[in-house]
Amino acid sequence: MNTTIDELFEVTARRLPVPSPEEQRMGIVLLRELARGEPVTIAQLAGALGTPTDAVEAFTKDSALSAFVDVGEGGRIRGFFGPSVKPTRHQFRFNGRKLWAWCAPDTLEHPELLGGPTAVESRDPETDQVIRLTVSPAGVGDVEPTGVVVSMRRPEKWDWDATSAAQIMSSACHFHFFFASRESGERWVAKHPDTFLLSLEEVFEFVKCFNRHLFGTELARRRTDVTLG
Repeated sequence: MNTTIDELFEVTARRLPVPSPEEQRMGIVLLRELARGEPVTIAQLAGALGTPTDAVEAFTKDSALSAFVDVGEGGRIRGFFGPSVKPTRHQFRFNGRKLWAWCAPDTLEHPELLGGPTAVESRDPETDQVIRLTVSPAGVGDVEPTGVVVSMRRPEKWDWDATSAAQIMSSACHFHFFFASRESGERWVAKHPDTFLLSLEEVFEFVKCFNRHLFGTELARRRTDVTLG
């Protein structure tokens, strides 16, 4: 695929929601509560936000980001915008706690949103080879094996009318994997014609664009708070 990352994200951004600053704040706080490694209750999130529970209910059910909220048993939140306490193929560790991600790009996306480095472990769906890498807000490092590439589904095939995390996962995330080599990735892509391969660096650049679009105001505010503090 010859499309540049800017062009690829331009296609994506036209259809992404535009969260309010308060929705961005709620999203970042929810991610950081999930990073404790346990499902998050509405009351727990409301306490972390200092917000009434009805406002949190509205965020999970009727906000620009509600489709990214994965609710499990008892109404507890088990995942949001990728990070999850429910096991998947893509495992990562943050602050010593084990978590999972909906897809390979999510593991590159979230060190910036969580505010620290992660150690990722996944498997090549074509060969079942283990893939390990470390990711910080600044980039990808310590990749094993060294030739890892990532599959993505063409954005025009994603379900942009999705109203649930399950729909997002089935139309996009279930096509986004790490591959131990370009050869195994090409074999898999040949069987999934709506997909293409990107390098780790390209995917990292793409997900940084995602972060800026969905959470840029809140990330900038937090950076300012840290600088002033």
